[in-house]
Amino acid sequence: MDELRRKGLAKMNEVYAWEMPNIEGDEFFDLTVDHLFGAIWTRPGLSMRDKRMMTLTVVTALGLQDLCEVQVNAALQNDELTEDELKEMAVFLTQYVGFPLGSGLNGVVGRVTAKRKKAAEKGTANDKKANVNDAVKMHTGKSLHDE
Repeated sequence: MDELRRKGLAKMNEVYAWEMPNIEGDEFFDLTVDHLFGAIWTRPGLSMRDKRMMTLTVVTALGLQDLCEVQVNAALQNDELTEDELKEMAVFLTQYVGFPLGSGLNGVVGRVTAKRKKAAEKGTANDKKANVNDAVKMHTGKSLHDE
């Protein structure tokens, strides 16, 4: 694995609070890991929290609740934002993006926090691999273990 891939994969795993393995032979994965995470998310100048809030704002404004769930879960897992702060973001953003989109973020926060509480009760709250297959499936239609 070259240095850019190693750096990008490490940052991707930090950003999403998961343990994504390197996937060989997938051009979209290559671009995402090497460019987005290896070159963009690693840039200095903004904190992870700042980058997370901007990303949440964009995916909320675009109505991408599946990506919003990944971002909300990671923000909570990484202690970047609290449930109350995320709900306040939904209230604030609603004034700019409208009720359907802003309330979508509020609904995502509720679903993600409920899922996290249920996982905590089962003792699986800090399983960093728990969301990887969902994210991979969302983008590729396959799980990590599919041939």
